[in-house]
Amino acid sequence: MKTIFSTVVFILSLSFFTVNAQQVWVPDEDADWEVDGEQWENWPVQSVEFETNEGTWMNLDVSPDGREIVFDLLGNIYIMPISGGEARPLRENQAYELQPRFSPDGSQISFTSDYGGGDNVWVMNRDGSDARQITSEDFRLLNNAVWAPEGDYLIARKHFTSTRSLGAGELWMYHITGGSGIQLVARPNDQQDLGQPFVSPCGRYVYYSQDVYPGGFFQYNKDPNSQIYVINRYDREEGSTQRVTGGPGGSIGPTISPDGSKMAFVRRVRTQSVLFLRDIETGREWPVFDGMSKDQQEAWAIFGPSTNFNWTPDGNHLIFWAKGKIHRLDVNSLDIQEIPFNLTWRNTVADAVRFEVDPAPESFTAKAIRHAVTSPDGKTLIFNAAGYLWKKDLPNGTPQRLTNSNHLEFEPSFSKDGRKLVYVTWSDTDMGAIKTLDMNRRNARPTKVTSQKGIFRVPSFSPDGSTILFRRDGGNNHQGHVHTLNPGIYTIPAGGGEKRLISDRGQNPRFNTAGDRIYYLGGAYLNRDYRSMDLTGNDHRTHFTSTYANEFVPSPDNKWVAFNHLFK
Repeated sequence: MKTIFSTVVFILSLSFFTVNAQQVWVPDEDADWEVDGEQWENWPVQSVEFETNEGTWMNLDVSPDGREIVFDLLGNIYIMPISGGEARPLRENQAYELQPRFSPDGSQISFTSDYGGGDNVWVMNRDGSDARQITSEDFRLLNNAVWAPEGDYLIARKHFTSTRSLGAGELWMYHITGGSGIQLVARPNDQQDLGQPFVSPCGRYVYYSQDVYPGGFFQYNKDPNSQIYVINRYDREEGSTQRVTGGPGGSIGPTISPDGSKMAFVRRVRTQSVLFLRDIETGREWPVFDGMSKDQQEAWAIFGPSTNFNWTPDGNHLIFWAKGKIHRLDVNSLDIQEIPFNLTWRNTVADAVRFEVDPAPESFTAKAIRHAVTSPDGKTLIFNAAGYLWKKDLPNGTPQRLTNSNHLEFEPSFSKDGRKLVYVTWSDTDMGAIKTLDMNRRNARPTKVTSQKGIFRVPSFSPDGSTILFRRDGGNNHQGHVHTLNPGIYTIPAGGGEKRLISDRGQNPRFNTAGDRIYYLGGAYLNRDYRSMDLTGNDHRTHFTSTYANEFVPSPDNKWVAFNHLFK
């Protein structure tokens, strides 16, 4: 495959693929954006309509008078008699809206909507009229609101992102008229979630689900048959929190009966999600239905690891969704019946923007470079692109491959006099190596410095050019674990020979100007310290520490340090 580069890519700016895309409407940058706004009048769209009597992942609630069920399906909200039948749409628009809940007097319905541009808590009248946004978050977005018994307040889950992936939730309380809200339950850390609030009939307690899996951070290999989630309750009078239930299979979706005597919840039993009841006074728990759809305890379930359900006002039945259908369970006899429904789902779907892209062109223009280094005389740039090292005469030279090797090439570094270049290579069959190249010889062939296989990183010359400093990495799931024992910072003669371990800790090593000390990066993740040691690996000194910085480069005279910084 031939690779084509342009001067603009490396000197001025990145260039972009030239594509043929359909004509689309571009909104005025100063105009207010609305999810269901007038922009759809100028966009190619098509109306979608279909009839269905089942749905996926439906949140529902029962009216306080026991006459109706409100539920969501594919971002629309519907209402129907509790006996079933034809469901009438309450909210049908471009916004994604879900998790409806009746107010205590049944006159209003709260729901989660991104109509205003991000997920917030909204309220509408029972007939779908007068919808209004209660919360106004544009970053810490909200969902899963539930009413306090007095009907003046809503308690919802507020989402907090972090430096890793999707973040975690907190419980906040908002007055029905809006406002900034009051925090009730803080997140225990930035990666383990909590949510699914439900207020006790007396109004004193707020029950919720919380991820407490060991480790204190999100993991992708959690065991649901040990304990992922538990159910806690927050005391609004005392400001304290108490564990209610958990154990093997976890516990999620707390839903308190109208008289406050029982709690319905979901627990994993081996591979099956099972609906349980718990006697609030005695703590006795027993299963009542083992046909639930699989919960999402292992996942990062921002909207909750299970769907919302509720009791009938008499406390004798549970109404819930499972496996496409809505069910009515008699909690005394355990008799279960399907509540049939029919509806016509309608919405407008915008045509997707599609680009013509050849997945395997004969040549392509690189859009990014890595590991760029300039020669000491400022005349040459060496960089990695598409897996190989390239050479470019500054300022306007044409990039050319540095070698004709079929091994991947990375992390080049010049000797102080600019005559030699050192870099690392990788091959899935031969593994890694450190190589040098004489930059003064035309068509010079690379010299392999290392004799043993391994994963080698960030090589650099000593000031006198006699020694190469590098890091030998441990194994990983991408490059394997063979030939990766004894990782650490090493040196090796520039002409080849035996490598020598300097320290088993530290990253990104480099010599100081005098060549008598080695700078390296210490610490972990986003709490870093920049340190140095002598050539025997002793006399460690910490020069400074930094939070959110992850790379440091000393100036040639060792008086200044440039660094990358991540802002939270």
